[in-house]
Amino acid sequence: MAERAGVSVGSLYQYFPNKAAILFRLQSDEWRQTTDMLGRILADREKTPFARLRLLVQAFIRSECEEAQMRVALNDAAPLYRDAPEAQAVKAAGKDIVQVFMCEALPDVPQVTRRLAGDLIVGTLGAAGKQFSETPRTDPEIAAYADAMADMFCAYLADLNGHQRP
Repeated sequence: MAERAGVSVGSLYQYFPNKAAILFRLQSDEWRQTTDMLGRILADREKTPFARLRLLVQAFIRSECEEAQMRVALNDAAPLYRDAPEAQAVKAAGKDIVQVFMCEALPDVPQVTRRLAGDLIVGTLGAAGKQFSETPRTDPEIAAYADAMADMFCAYLADLNGHQRP
C-alpha cells in the first residue's frame, strides 16, 4: 500500500502504527464521504424530494458497487471501530440529514411515521446495496437496480403522503 501511495513503509507506519489503524482511517473517510454525499443530494432544494431520493439511491448503489472489494477488508476490522465515537457521530449526522429530508418529503405525516420511513429507507438501502454489490455488476445492471429501488421508495413515500408520485 505504501508503494502505491508513493511513500515509504516507514512513513506510512509513522501515521498508522498497524493494519487496524489504517483500516479505521479508510473506514472513517468512507463514512465521511457517504454522509457528505447524503447531505449534498438531500439538501438540494432545486429538485423535488422524489428526484433527490432517486439521485441518492443511484449514487449510493453505484458507490457500493465501486467500493465492494475495499468493504471486505474494512468489514474484517469492523469490530475494532464499530462503536468508536467517530462512528457514532457519523451515524447521528446521517440520521439528522435523513430526518430533515423526511420533514420536507412528508410534511403532513406524523413525526413517528417520518422517522420510521427514514429508518426503513436507510436500512433497506444499506442492506440491499451491500448484498447487490457483493457480485460484480455492469453499469446497466447497477442503473436498473437503483431505478427499481428508487421507484419502490418513491411509491412508499407517495403512499404515506396519500397521493400519487409527481
